[in-house]
Amino acid sequence: MTIGSFGASIALMVPQSYSLAVRVSELEPGREELLGYVTGSAQFVYLVLSPLIGLWSDRTRSRLGRRTPFMLLGAALGMVALLGIALAPSVLLVGLAWIVGMVGWSMAGQAIQNVQADRVPEEQRGRVSALTSVGTQIAPVVGIGVAYAVASSTLLVFLVPGLVGAALLILFPVFKPEGDSRALVRTSGGLTVKSLIAGYGFSPRTYPDFGWNWLGRFIFFMGLYFNTAFGTFFYAQRLDLPVKDVAGVVASIGIIGVLAATGGAIAGGFLSDKLGRRKLFTLIGSAIFVFGACTEAFAHSMPQLVVGAVLMQLAIAVFAAVDQAIVFAILPDRAQAGRYLAVVAFAQKIPSALAPLIAPLIITVGATGGEKNYTLLYLTGAVFAFVGGLIIFTKVKSVR
Repeated sequence: MTIGSFGASIALMVPQSYSLAVRVSELEPGREELLGYVTGSAQFVYLVLSPLIGLWSDRTRSRLGRRTPFMLLGAALGMVALLGIALAPSVLLVGLAWIVGMVGWSMAGQAIQNVQADRVPEEQRGRVSALTSVGTQIAPVVGIGVAYAVASSTLLVFLVPGLVGAALLILFPVFKPEGDSRALVRTSGGLTVKSLIAGYGFSPRTYPDFGWNWLGRFIFFMGLYFNTAFGTFFYAQRLDLPVKDVAGVVASIGIIGVLAATGGAIAGGFLSDKLGRRKLFTLIGSAIFVFGACTEAFAHSMPQLVVGAVLMQLAIAVFAAVDQAIVFAILPDRAQAGRYLAVVAFAQKIPSALAPLIAPLIITVGATGGEKNYTLLYLTGAVFAFVGGLIIFTKVKSVR
């Protein structure tokens, strides 16, 4: 499961973090803003489609199972899309191809997560969530290294990481087949317009633990995205550097952050399994985030910025790995795991869109001259993150 998740992440993240930018710069030099349109459009389309894909997966009956067809279909769509991007003669066609690629690779990753909900027992959910989380953290670093090795060919920059990712992804159903799902009884009625619309939501009154966890997760990630939306500009202001010279700083902090996140995810996931306690670790993750965000808020030197960033990466990893285990424990209907996990994803995806729109209003409060109020922004993020963790800790009742 960890290897399959790692493969899906390589195939998805290398284009997002590297190769799409290369292709856009080849086709439209100096038009960096086009990359935002390409990636943002694909994210929006998948966000809209993900609950429908989840419903489709839940209702699939085949010799290969419910989830495996989506792993295979997703990998096939993803590979076709990567080939299309490499050969596309315009940014418009690149954007259309990446929508297909985003849907494909995300569908494959979502299918593995659905298998996690279906098959992983309660006593192993923390460690499995931790290991798959580590895989997604490491995947971009490894994948970009693979892409650099074939950087002389645009075609290979797209195809080689995709092929590596697809091969690792397919190992999962080959060595751990899901099993025939044709005998499974459908617990819900026919697929209607009403049921499709219902697939985008749930009743918090009927499923209070799921509702409170969704809210806590939403608020935590709002705090997180407040503190990452303007990271490059923040480092430039605090270190008194031109924006174009901040890339090395961001890369260095990112590498150290990956190491911290790996340790945090493994420690949080494995300890939560061993102790049989989940909510405590989401609160600990939120508290560590507060320390990291406050350190960043008042930092004016590289060492302080590194310490703050590392603490925040550690906190995010602890929170995300353990809260994922909580989600698996409180799903309203395990037979509809695909649908409900897609709904959970909204609690992270919506803040990723909202926070960058609200953050510009916060950094202008009390701003003087060209200096933006990043102190207030990071402190606001700290408050949101802690409130999110506190909601999960105090309101979710069916999980320790």
